[in-house]
Amino acid sequence: MRDPELAGAALMGGFDIQELLYQISIWAIPFLTAITFHEAAHGFVANQFGDDTAKRAGRLSANPLRHVDPFGTIVMPAMLLLATHGAFAFGAAKPVPVNFSRLKPIRLGIIAVAAAGPATNILLAFISALLWHLLPLVPDSVASWGQEMLRASILLNLWLAVFNMLPLPPLDGGRVAVALMPRPMAMRFSRIERYGILIILLLIVILPYVGRQIGVDLAFVSRFISVIVEWLLKLVVMAAGLD
Repeated sequence: MRDPELAGAALMGGFDIQELLYQISIWAIPFLTAITFHEAAHGFVANQFGDDTAKRAGRLSANPLRHVDPFGTIVMPAMLLLATHGAFAFGAAKPVPVNFSRLKPIRLGIIAVAAAGPATNILLAFISALLWHLLPLVPDSVASWGQEMLRASILLNLWLAVFNMLPLPPLDGGRVAVALMPRPMAMRFSRIERYGILIILLLIVILPYVGRQIGVDLAFVSRFISVIVEWLLKLVVMAAGLD
């Protein structure tokens, strides 16, 4: 990683603005690419299963502006970056509209549509790993930045894939779980979707913070995600022919 002590960096109370801007330049392209193709994949697969809602809404697009949510994609990550001095950020795209009742067959359609986003993120991680082979062809100054951006792309896409497959509505894994359950159980389980974001924040942000204050490790969900991401990372690196 790059040395955070930058010559001539603008500091505000120990906050390194130049380093923050550099980190944004590394993460912005992978983040926008990851969420854009993730959401477009949901709409594309839904269209294949008979629901053209996303297509009619213009969401089968590789244009990030079609998928950006002003708060979830820009404001919230920026606030978290500032609050944590660039150490942590979390964001989301504008969900692609899908009319699940129009999917045929409906259960397989729901599973395929939900899994399309995470599967696309894994594919993007693999493509980023393949692009690593091109780094020796560019100037060293660009290669250094490119290496960090590709590393960010690989890790971000794998993290998003695993995170979104957690079996909790409204995440993709929650939709897969609902589709696999018997109808009465699925209807009861799907009711927690309205509290899903709060539960996610509790498990990934609030509990770990409380645990640090009392000296107890409560980041069990993040650790689980990290273990799966590390396993997928080894597969992606191996498949891409990287050392």
